[in-house]
Amino acid sequence: MPERLDPAIYRDLVRRALAEDVGAGDVTTRAIVPPDLVGVGTFLVERPCVIAGLDVARSVFTTLDPTVTFTPLADDGDESAANSLIATVTGPAAALLTAERTALNFLQRLSGIATLTRRFVDAAGGAITILDTRKTTPTLRALEKYAVRCGGASSHRTGLFDAVLIKDNHIRIAGGVAAAVARVRTDAPGFPIEVEAQSLQQVQEALDAGVDIVMLDNLPDGVMREAIRHIDGRARVEISGGVTLARIPALAALGADTVSVGALTHSAPAADISLDLECSSPSPKTSPGR
Repeated sequence: MPERLDPAIYRDLVRRALAEDVGAGDVTTRAIVPPDLVGVGTFLVERPCVIAGLDVARSVFTTLDPTVTFTPLADDGDESAANSLIATVTGPAAALLTAERTALNFLQRLSGIATLTRRFVDAAGGAITILDTRKTTPTLRALEKYAVRCGGASSHRTGLFDAVLIKDNHIRIAGGVAAAVARVRTDAPGFPIEVEAQSLQQVQEALDAGVDIVMLDNLPDGVMREAIRHIDGRARVEISGGVTLARIPALAALGADTVSVGALTHSAPAADISLDLECSSPSPKTSPGR
């Protein structure tokens, strides 16, 4: 299980998601469900997946109604088989019904990312580290990158503020790799520097500039193999561009350190998880003195 998410990361996201869905009120539930009806819900995995987002799902229910009790039966990062129960939720049936879709949206989305990520990690067989990218859903990056970690991969960078990556447009504006690297060293000393290389010539220019990481971007396998042999440990090597699950074993065999995969977050299908609800009226209250 990866490190627990700080609730401060998702607390406001949960409030906004509920506001988006509930608005002025759940008119269907308000009309049909008695306010004293008690519900017990079970989260069921319909198809095998890797779980991620249980704490976020819990937050959806307890934000809507603090009396709801959410009990996880699995941990984030667990592989769950089909027909597995992963959590139960108990409380006013109206609250459970109103919160259901928002909770499932988070849980299915994050578990889908974790599931796809685990497939990439398994395909790599430990020969290369799988990285995510910044190709995330706006405002959900922290959650989606957490789901990637639940799947066993690593984060490339959080955003533009915590790592240097000199890409093709930066190089073009600066007038070359050497000029771009020099400007970064002057303006942001202390940051490791990664340069995107789209040719063997740019690989050499990056090495001459003394960069820490060379990203081989959208290059044929044969060219990447030659580049990695030429780099020969003088910089770390990342592979990027057009990476699919089917290509991972071949890419892992090239000898690079990492491979970044945008598909982990921008193309992961939602996990198939459902919430089944059973309801009962509360027990009659005992009269005073009896």
